[in-house]
This record gives sequence, C-alpha cells and structure tokens, in this order.
Amino acid sequence: MTRAHLPGIIAMAAIVVASNILVQHLFGNWLTWGAFTYPLAFLVTDLMNRIYGAGPARTVVFIGFLVGIFCSLIGTQIMGEFGPLVTFRIAIGSGLAFLTAQLLDVGIFSALRDRVWWIAPLASTLIGSTVDTALFFSIAFSDTLGWIDPATDVAWANEVLPLLGMGPEVPLWVSLAVADWMVKLSLALIALIPFRLIVQRLERRAHMV
Repeated sequence: MTRAHLPGIIAMAAIVVASNILVQHLFGNWLTWGAFTYPLAFLVTDLMNRIYGAGPARTVVFIGFLVGIFCSLIGTQIMGEFGPLVTFRIAIGSGLAFLTAQLLDVGIFSALRDRVWWIAPLASTLIGSTVDTALFFSIAFSDTLGWIDPATDVAWANEVLPLLGMGPEVPLWVSLAVADWMVKLSLALIALIPFRLIVQRLERRAHMV
C-alpha cells in the first residue's frame, strides 16, 4: 500500500460509514437512503483495479470490510425503539455480502480488463451487486435462516405482501431486495460515466509526466 492508494481507501471507508448510517433512514416504501450510497463502493473498487491492479483493489476491499465490521459492532450497542440498531444477523449479512461481492468484483474485473473499456466495470459490478443483494437480504431477513440468531425477530420482514406493492405475493424482504437490486443495476450504468472520465484523466496525467 502506498500514498497513491489513500484516496481509494478514504473513499471506501467514507462510503461504508455513510451507508451504515443512511441505511437506517427510509426512502419511500421499499428503499433506504443507503441504497444510493453503497453501490459507489463498486465504483471505488473498479477504479482501484483499473489504475493500480487487483492487489491494491483487494486491500481497499479488506479495509472497507474492517470499517464495516467496526460500524456494525457500534450499531449492535446502540439501542433504538425496537432493539439494537444493527442486529447480529444484519451484521453477519452485511459483512459477508460486502466481502464476497467485492472480491468477486475484483476477480471478474481482472479477467475482463483487456476487453472494451466498459465491459469489465459493468460486468463485475452487475454480478457483484446481484450476489451482494442476494446474500445480505437472505441472511439478514429470511425466515428460513432464523437459526443464525433465533433471538432476532424478523417476522415483520416475512410478512407476505404483493411484490413492490403490485406483483405476486412474497415476503416483504424480497420486495426490499428487488428494489435495492434495481437501484444497484441503475447506478452501475450511471457509474460508467465517472469511471471513464476519471480513468481518462489519470491516463492523460500519466502521459504528461
């Protein structure tokens, strides 16, 4: 790790901290504000991978993971109206989903890095985001995984309701997961713009040196 990697490390840490705070605030019926900040972690990982390589990208991921664990530990000690702000299941789901999805992102990006410029960031983010969503919401809220922490009440998340208020009837957590996934996919497309601009700027600066 060098001083050149610090912007990526700071950005990842800031995103993780902000997302842990904003996930506690609802945006509409199916989302939290954290859904709009967390996907930026994939942008940071992909930029680090493109500019510095897979090794530094993994370093940033592990630091983000440690920051996330620290935030979760703090959250488990803060009591809200219905119990701790972060339950044991949410802490496990968040940490496992982040680490798995981000490392998968690094691996896929590295395998596709020599293709057309947009293929690696788009494919790695889409697949990583899908895995992240599936792992987090199923671990944190699925009734079938209640054995992880029987003391955590997830009955509210398993209330059967129409999907996103208008589809087939599914547990509420499925609607939350689908809404979160849709935001991640949308932001994956939008993030291609800053990804391209930042990489081009740094490449021009490198050629001038």
